Amino acid sequence: MTKGQNGLTYAAAGVDIDAGNALVERIKPAARATDRPGTMGGLGGFGALFDLKAAGYSDPVLVAATDGVGTKLKIAIDTGNVDTIGIDLVAMCVNDLVCQGAEPLFFLDYFATGKLEVDRAARIVEGIARGCVDSGCALIGGETAEMPGMYHGGDFDLAGFAVGAMERGTHLPQGVAEGDVLLGLASNGVHSNGYSFVRKVVELSGLSWSSPSPFGEGSLGQALLAPTRLYVKPALAAIRAGGVHGLAHVTGGGLTENPPRALPDGLACEIDLSSWQLPPVFRWLAATAGMAEAELLKTFNCGIGMVLITAADRADDLTALLEGQGETVARLGRVVQGEGVAYRGRLL
Repeated sequence: MTKGQNGLTYAAAGVDIDAGNALVERIKPAARATDRPGTMGGLGGFGALFDLKAAGYSDPVLVAATDGVGTKLKIAIDTGNVDTIGIDLVAMCVNDLVCQGAEPLFFLDYFATGKLEVDRAARIVEGIARGCVDSGCALIGGETAEMPGMYHGGDFDLAGFAVGAMERGTHLPQGVAEGDVLLGLASNGVHSNGYSFVRKVVELSGLSWSSPSPFGEGSLGQALLAPTRLYVKPALAAIRAGGVHGLAHVTGGGLTENPPRALPDGLACEIDLSSWQLPPVFRWLAATAGMAEAELLKTFNCGIGMVLITAADRADDLTALLEGQGETVARLGRVVQGEGVAYRGRLL
């Protein structure tokens, strides 16, 4: 290049490497706080290492899961409240892992945006780290992608990747039989599914994110950003206590589609809809949209975020154990012959 000529820089093209480096330094303490047995090294390498032997496994089978947060991100972007969206990201991955009987070991995240704002990005990753701490897994790596022209305004996207392990032969579901009992663990609201519908309902209602919530405290935006519950520690405690034959994380497809995924052919879930109270957020969504009960049940978790399928003679003890772990437990019903889900009673 000719001496003195002003050339185009990467920063002028919209990618600030210095900002990316600043973000890595900012989030290192949050990542270190997630360290657990098996963690090796820190952020900044070309790959992330994890020692399964140091984590206590002798003959492990690895289990992996990946997910995102869906259009719940739009509410976080529009309101500027990004502090808990990372918890949602972790929960969507690790709650799936534990359904296989696996202990989540480590987590990696992918964060993409048009222009990297270090403070906002750090708040998001710090939320991811909190989710990792609360589920006992280590945040050992990730990717921050600054892509001008791909994302506009304050838009960003998130994806998460979790890896867990279990000893060979302990996978779930296993041993599910007719007469098993269904235990439901309470959700924390909508969690991270159905938000395209939620946003449409809010539009129909004429309310804004800053409007007082019609079904709870605070603003509507704050109420709808309540983070997805992390069920890992209580679920693992129940599994280790014995008598858990399967688990179902209630995500897209709601109660109608998810519990049957943990059943063998020829068996169905019989669920008593009067065994728990429908949370106010779902009652508001259904009333505002004129939603039929069947549509509600196959769209949302309806107040039950995780279902455990347990041996009948272990159901009472496991209920006590889970309640001791801080869970609100509903005895939903039982496993019967058939297919899918058979509902009794009314929810609405």
